[in-house]
Amino acid sequence: MKTTASPKAPLPVPSNDHLEERSRRARVEPMSVLALGDGLYEIESANDHTYLVDLPAGRCTCPDHVFRGVRCKHIRRVAIEINEGRTPPPGRIAVECHDCETAVFVDEDHDGPVYCDDHEIRPGDPVVDRETGDRLTVVDVSVLRADAVRIRPEGTTVAEYGTNENYDPDVPVVGAIYPHATVARNGVVPESLKVYVFPRTRLEKAT
Repeated sequence: MKTTASPKAPLPVPSNDHLEERSRRARVEPMSVLALGDGLYEIESANDHTYLVDLPAGRCTCPDHVFRGVRCKHIRRVAIEINEGRTPPPGRIAVECHDCETAVFVDEDHDGPVYCDDHEIRPGDPVVDRETGDRLTVVDVSVLRADAVRIRPEGTTVAEYGTNENYDPDVPVVGAIYPHATVARNGVVPESLKVYVFPRTRLEKAT
């Protein structure tokens, strides 16, 4: 999965005058932080030197840590980036939202498309079918994959259905109804409305 580096830019200087020098430099010096997974982070400094931080072990490949054994500015900067929500913590990685470039933090073993808060869909949300442009209302977001759910009476899977051939077969299935209707998030689907199923990536959250 694709990871996202935080920008190489200085951070705002806090008003705490008592911060020790390494902490001050960790906050104000331009650095980029890239989460590699397994608690490892690549740090590129303003002078284009690159170091590797093993956060769970509290280690860094920079001379300050290797030769002095101190908690260097690179380790501190990773901690700052995590605490302020710009870099994923150990065990998580940053992945771009399927529908935009927003970085979303997910578990390292996450599989399938990822959506930010603006593009996540839930029961009751209006969506648009990318194939037809039709507007629908979501009634269910399943954990089952499109290649595991069969359509009746055809007997084919959602992934095998003709108009779904351009969409990934390993994405979750979403149930939605025509025409657009108001459905409570925990409500019951009226029996008169037929539920159609789609691969999640075929549907786009309506604006």
